[in-house]
Amino acid sequence: MANQSKKQNQNQNQNQNQNQNQNQNQNQNQNQNHCHNQNSNKNTDEDFNLRETTPSLGSGRIARNDRAGTAFDLVEQMDYLYIKVVKARELQGNPSPFVELKLGGLISTTRHMENTSIPEWNQVFSILKDRIEATLIEISVKDKAKGNDLIGTISFDAIDVPRRVPPDSPLAPEWHRLVNKKREKIAMELMLAIWMGTQADEAFPEAWDLDATSVNGDGLGSIRSKVYLSPRLWYLRVNVIEAQELQIGEKNRQQPEIFIRVTIGNMILQTKISQSKNVNPLWNEDLMFAVAEPFDEHLVLSVEERTAPCKDENLGTVTIPLQEVDKRLDFRPPVSKWYHLGKHSNSDKNANVLKSRVHLRISLDGGYHVLDELTHYSSDLRATARQLWKPPIGVLELGILSAQNLTPTKTANGNGKGSTDAYCVAKYGQKWIRTRTILNSVNPKWNEQYTWEVFDPCTVITICVFDNSKLQAPNSNNKDSRIGKVRIRLSTLETGRVYTHLYPLIVLTPSGITKTGEIQLAVRFSCASLLNMMMMYSQPLLPDLHYLHPLSCHQIEILRHQATQIICKRMSRAEPPLRREVVEYILDVGSNMWSVRRSKANHYRIAIILSALVKFVKWFDQIRSWKNPLVTILVHILFLAFVCSPWMISSTVFLCLFLIGAWNYRGRPRHPPYMDVRLSQADAAHGHELEEEFDTFPTSLTQVDAMKMRYDRLRAIASRVQTVLGDLATQGERCYNLVSWRDPRATALFLMFCLIASVVLYVTPPKAVAAVMGFYGMRHPRFRDRLPGCPTNFLRRLPAKTDGLL
Repeated sequence: MANQSKKQNQNQNQNQNQNQNQNQNQNQNQNQNHCHNQNSNKNTDEDFNLRETTPSLGSGRIARNDRAGTAFDLVEQMDYLYIKVVKARELQGNPSPFVELKLGGLISTTRHMENTSIPEWNQVFSILKDRIEATLIEISVKDKAKGNDLIGTISFDAIDVPRRVPPDSPLAPEWHRLVNKKREKIAMELMLAIWMGTQADEAFPEAWDLDATSVNGDGLGSIRSKVYLSPRLWYLRVNVIEAQELQIGEKNRQQPEIFIRVTIGNMILQTKISQSKNVNPLWNEDLMFAVAEPFDEHLVLSVEERTAPCKDENLGTVTIPLQEVDKRLDFRPPVSKWYHLGKHSNSDKNANVLKSRVHLRISLDGGYHVLDELTHYSSDLRATARQLWKPPIGVLELGILSAQNLTPTKTANGNGKGSTDAYCVAKYGQKWIRTRTILNSVNPKWNEQYTWEVFDPCTVITICVFDNSKLQAPNSNNKDSRIGKVRIRLSTLETGRVYTHLYPLIVLTPSGITKTGEIQLAVRFSCASLLNMMMMYSQPLLPDLHYLHPLSCHQIEILRHQATQIICKRMSRAEPPLRREVVEYILDVGSNMWSVRRSKANHYRIAIILSALVKFVKWFDQIRSWKNPLVTILVHILFLAFVCSPWMISSTVFLCLFLIGAWNYRGRPRHPPYMDVRLSQADAAHGHELEEEFDTFPTSLTQVDAMKMRYDRLRAIASRVQTVLGDLATQGERCYNLVSWRDPRATALFLMFCLIASVVLYVTPPKAVAAVMGFYGMRHPRFRDRLPGCPTNFLRRLPAKTDGLL
């Protein structure tokens, strides 16, 4: 038995040793996994970081310094071969001519002219010098009507092309005699000009890309760079006052429910049902719209009567052209007018004039700034009326250099290799710019420079990168893919300095966060007068009317939606159009929708702000706990000095703030802000949270279980928020009930304490009271009770309105 027990003990010891070894191995694996996760997170952070670069800007003239700049000094100089085809003459037989340009394997054509012997094209073609693979330039005139039959041709050597350096005068085109198929000279002549230039050439924005060999004529317009202007937006205020002598359908109807519906384009608003339920209803209600110049739309106002829950009867209509509406710069009441109502008959389109009329006060309010962007991302804060504008305070220059390692979005020419047709769009103020589309390249180089006037330094420029989906399928409904977005706040930039950085391009999708590449930008903010710019910090952010007669948050959201719809519609009518998905992405449409990720990000932002207060409380707790007696004694001495000399408190506080700011100067930010993945909580977002964030509104989800999960999660989050808000309300109600006699005994005790405290404070010097309170709060833990104090216990016992809640 003893031997068996010894064997059992040995087996148990062996099992324990094996378990300990297994636990050690598990701990080692966990430590290794933890280290691996830390390293992977570190690598992830490095991938999403901003990187400073040192490009050779302006052909070496400026490279990240503060010297005075010249035109196109924020981009790298790129050499282009330009070919300008002007016109032809002496064509025989009224053909349908067009010009074909061939340079090695690159072929491009002009538009063809119908039945003319003296066609005029006035088209410019360009090709990057580095993409030239042959020296022979062949320019041919062909007949579209005869199956692209050759009429005449001419050849040039690319080596002998003259070079033009801006701002030289434009190169004058010349007439050139053509040769036929037999290499014989013919009477037909072609006027053209060929030269070598840079992207600073005035022909660059309108030049067609000679490298667009796989693009048909319908997509070529979207390749060139363009500048767009947002329409000038106004707020239209319709003050519906009253109506008179309305003709009710049923004469015996008592208390009719009458309201007014106002329509402008596809925007519809309506008043509340009039409280005076008779044939002379009264409203005195304002309806606000966002409209754009030129005012080619009409304001349609109709008086409606609610006859059933889902049925309305029209009592009369009036149409008012917006061009006849008065403009005002302040809030002086405009002249009110009576408008006679008309009613359309079913038999004809003519309106029958009624005796009914409506009293309106209509105005275009130019003293507001029409918000089309989020307020904290606004690029323009000026009022609509030009009379209220102030002179610009500076100039913003942006050089869009290149991009690296873009994510392929399509297959190039069916060869199985991924490619991207990337272009950039930037918006600041009313000016939008669109760069050239670089075909079939994941490392495109644009090197285009643009300039904006700056009226307020506390504004933001937005730069976005997209993939052009119209080139391979011009007639499709495919949307341009988002590649990434960059925002730069001008107030974070030093004036006169050139910032050259590689910004990470980040896209959030339902599958998670993705880095789609990097974009290289050069930014410079220059101010004409430092004093004028510093004065801007003392002025209101928005025009005065936003503060004297503010709009409600609900009105601002509706008007912003209307403004974005107007801009999308106008931009889509440009040539080439700036598509709706591009405009909405830049204007952050839908960014105010519910998102668990954004809620977490805002929670952590608040936690970071309150962390300073938490640190102070912890530090004071260490002082009260006498963990470091020397520091605690020094704090007591400093506190006693403040009690004896209270006038030193404010000066000491400001001196400390000055010293903290001066100390932080060494670690000041040297780079512009950029998209922070960790701050946005994008790296920690779960898949179901992202699916909910990208869901449409109303939801397009049909799975019941997923809907229940989202709803339950929202209820859980809302319950925590509800609890916190309830606790805050409870504490406030308890403080109010100190003197409300809701609890007679508690109120009596508090009033007795107030009476005694008033007497004591009257006869006791304030310094003594402050010293006693301070030393009592910092007393040694040996003399302190760990239980809550009397004031805390008294406050917690007070009643609140929670007793009346269901």
